[in-house]
Amino acid sequence: FILLRNFPSIVTFCNRKFAIKMKVSIALLSIIAAANAFTSPAPLATRATSSRMELMMAGSEDDSNFQPGVIPAATAAFWALSSSSAMAAGPDWGIFEGKTLSLVHPAMMAGMLALSVSAAFLGFDWRRQRTIGDEITALKKTLPDLGGASSVADAIAKAKEAEDTVAVAKLQAGAPIEAQIKELQAERKELAEKGPRDKHYARGSLVAFLGTLFAIEGPLNTFARTGKLFPGPHLYAGAGLVCLWALAVACVPQMQKGNDTARTVHIGANLAGIGLFAWQVQSGIPIMLKVIEKAPWP
Repeated sequence: FILLRNFPSIVTFCNRKFAIKMKVSIALLSIIAAANAFTSPAPLATRATSSRMELMMAGSEDDSNFQPGVIPAATAAFWALSSSSAMAAGPDWGIFEGKTLSLVHPAMMAGMLALSVSAAFLGFDWRRQRTIGDEITALKKTLPDLGGASSVADAIAKAKEAEDTVAVAKLQAGAPIEAQIKELQAERKELAEKGPRDKHYARGSLVAFLGTLFAIEGPLNTFARTGKLFPGPHLYAGAGLVCLWALAVACVPQMQKGNDTARTVHIGANLAGIGLFAWQVQSGIPIMLKVIEKAPWP
């Protein structure tokens, strides 16, 4: 049972040991063949005798086919072929260096740009929902004294019953303010039903994670395809974008504590990131066209 369970490991170990022994043997044969190739030529009579003996052992009467240089040449060729994998430029990344996964990067980044814009709108909605209460409170302070009435209309009705024309005039001036307050209250209720706070947090987290993931995947894919990187504006913009995302995320704990400076930095970092992201997407279009043209399937 133990042997069966460890059988793959045993086979792998044996194959490695066999490969090492084969390469050592081939190396020794190469050295011997090379040494024989550089030995001084034997006298004519000795060579003739040696040739007759070799022909007799081989069962052939034609000594013109014997070529001493074939042995070292064939050995060297076999050695070169056997070590071709070790002398390769790099590992075979398979589908990772093909066109399929190479096009995943631009597709995902275009989607990340759209997701960033939607997260930004949700962020402004949440900010509006959070700050609209201050506007409502400020407007309520400008309303005239309602005398305990629940609305301006009720206060006007009571003032008319009391025939207080001065109070009626003041209350009628406050009617537009009350209408504006009601509009703001309806807007706040509508925003609360959408739940922008949780949606903004979820999409922002997704942008930070997937954006960083594919910002790293892009250079790795380029290196897998070409064996090198191409430093330039597109690569530098991607690195700067990841830094802006990190800055925006770092501001969240202080934002939750009510720090307005952190909120301002968060908004500025995200707006700058969206602008940089939009420029980066258009700068990546020529790179994508080269991938479509030159990279093999899949």
